Amino acid sequence: MSNMLASVNCLDEALMAEQANVDIIDLKQPALGALGALETDLVKTIVNNKQLTKPISATVGDLPMQADIIFNAVEAMAATGVDYVKIGFFPDSDWLPIIQQLKSLTQRKIKLIAVLFADQNPDFNTIKDFSDAGFSGVMLDTMDKSQGSLCQVMPLAKLQIFVEQSQQHTLLCGLAGSLRLQDIASLLPLNADYLGFRGALCNQHQRTAALDPHALFAIRSAL
Repeated sequence: MSNMLASVNCLDEALMAEQANVDIIDLKQPALGALGALETDLVKTIVNNKQLTKPISATVGDLPMQADIIFNAVEAMAATGVDYVKIGFFPDSDWLPIIQQLKSLTQRKIKLIAVLFADQNPDFNTIKDFSDAGFSGVMLDTMDKSQGSLCQVMPLAKLQIFVEQSQQHTLLCGLAGSLRLQDIASLLPLNADYLGFRGALCNQHQRTAALDPHALFAIRSAL
């Protein structure tokens, strides 16, 4: 069984996701990129709202792969009180120095989620590196949303390998990336911990549009 992650960009959307009984509320700004970040003051406002009871994650943005920049952004986002901080690991960079620097945050019990991009040929061998550094989980997403859903850019057999390797290293495992209602039936047998949605929850399935409550409840029901 997979739980539901819903990405939202404001307090009203977070409250709508809470009402729909999603399993995790994910804070990001889709207009700013694949993992666009919300301002930390807004994140604090959402986190401190008494009507929200679900776990909350937040992204730190589409940042350059420089250890100090990422470390500072993660530390600042963690200070808002979110349950999980998501970090995009982009291609053509040496990730190990970044992962090693972030290890000091996991030792302070800050829960980190590494996000890899299925359309950028990620190296699944890095899953062990994240586990060794104390990360809480890993996710597969897509960088170029014009290529279609995760199921269109990576075969199910390879997604299954990602899930199995993540679970072997005792990491939470999430699948996201322009997922559609019709993808759910194919993905559920993989037993990822979370399936993440944004565009499929929005008006006209446009990820930068506002949430559509009917679409939100349709996805919740399908899961």
